[in-house]
Amino acid sequence: MSGPAVIVVGAGVVGAACAEALAEAGCRVTVLESAFPGAGATGAAMGHLVVMDDSEAQFALTSWSRRLWAERAASLPPDVEDHACGTLWIAADEEEMRLVRGKAAFYEARGETVEVLDARALREAEPQLRQGLAGALRVPADRVVYPPAAAAVFLDGARRHGASLRTGHRVEALEPGRALCGGRWIEADAVVNAAGAEAPRLLPGLPVVPRKGHLVITDRYPGFLSHQVIELGYLKSAHTLAHESVAFNLQPRRTGQVLVGSSRELVGWDSSVNRPLCERMLRRAVAVVPGLSRLRALRTWVGFRPATPDGLPLVGAWEPGLWVAAGHEGLGVTTAPGTARLVADLVLGRTPPIDPSPFDPRRKMPALA
Repeated sequence: MSGPAVIVVGAGVVGAACAEALAEAGCRVTVLESAFPGAGATGAAMGHLVVMDDSEAQFALTSWSRRLWAERAASLPPDVEDHACGTLWIAADEEEMRLVRGKAAFYEARGETVEVLDARALREAEPQLRQGLAGALRVPADRVVYPPAAAAVFLDGARRHGASLRTGHRVEALEPGRALCGGRWIEADAVVNAAGAEAPRLLPGLPVVPRKGHLVITDRYPGFLSHQVIELGYLKSAHTLAHESVAFNLQPRRTGQVLVGSSRELVGWDSSVNRPLCERMLRRAVAVVPGLSRLRALRTWVGFRPATPDGLPLVGAWEPGLWVAAGHEGLGVTTAPGTARLVADLVLGRTPPIDPSPFDPRRKMPALA
């Protein structure tokens, strides 16, 4: 290994993917993790691999990343629970169907295969949906994975290329080319801050805030749903920094379970379950999939997504020798492989396949709430 020494802070799915990409490129990689791999947002995530169209930059990163996921799908171990279920973006009425057709045109113009379903085709695709829905956009190439196991795959790949993982190492501060850990500085040629919602603790001024979210998972009901099902308003809810919001998102898991989301709150690090908000989230889901009310819920939990004011992640140089890969909010699992390739290319001075400038951590953006 003759490449530069790089410290990656954080062993969530983004940090793990960065470690793998850097190690594959010949860097001497050390991963520092305060707890254990996937202990933060990764362990609390839904695991969708979806293409999003809220901006050209987001589409470029999500479509490229999902393609990278698909390329390695055949080699993923069973515990990753890779499920090529596709996504249905649901339209409640004819006004929303116009949005569906516009969404379809956007995807198709950029090479993404999609299908517009009318009410009858939608009912045939997902019989559990309520009567009266106008239709949907189907994105057949979208997938679902189990995030902690996916992070472990990236870490295994990094270690095969010589990377080392140090768990129980809480980083206290960062400077260009070094990390303070346990009262001593660990030196390197470059440092990548992939600490998720904790990233601004290490780089004050980094425009990232913790955004709390609830998820509910059911017992096993194989075949209950065939697709991930999302309402069209999800993008607005997910990528607008409102104080509190809910949006309907149901996800079938390989285990036969159904994962129900999602909520978002700006309440700092308050980890208590907001029962009224969780009930709103569940009522919204049951209104679209009535049969959900008959399923037994096993567990409710919260996680903290690293959110930015403009809805785009921070990927790039903070200053020479100090890099950022954070602020992915609910798309960290989707975009982990693309983010990792961007980081590796930028650290090594190569030209990335997509334009990295929209993700520049120093870009101008709205003030944080």
